[in-house]
Amino acid sequence: MENVVLTVHLLLALGLIGVVLMQRSEGGGLGMGGGGGAITGRAAATALGKLTWILAAGFILTSITLTIIAAQNASGVSVLDRLGDTEVPEPAAPVAPGLPDVDTLLPPPSGEGAPLAPRAD
Repeated sequence: MENVVLTVHLLLALGLIGVVLMQRSEGGGLGMGGGGGAITGRAAATALGKLTWILAAGFILTSITLTIIAAQNASGVSVLDRLGDTEVPEPAAPVAPGLPDVDTLLPPPSGEGAPLAPRAD
């Protein structure tokens, strides 16, 4: 049922977009210009205007229907409840790695130690 209503809803949305784009432009924004519009009172009801109202009413009805269906499917269950009561074990405390021997990290002081051997390339 929900998939049927959703499909009708999407078709109404696409139809509404198409009908609105096919209508004649009145000029500037908010009904300004184009020979009246909001200034002269009610505009003439054209076939596209009537179809726009019908599609808009259908779009609103399917929106409300989808909202009702979604509310019924939720039935007061939280998202956290749907995940289950599986307890996640706490991670073990991280163990700090042991420090390396400091004497092996430093180079030998100058003048001490074996001389460098020539590189064999």
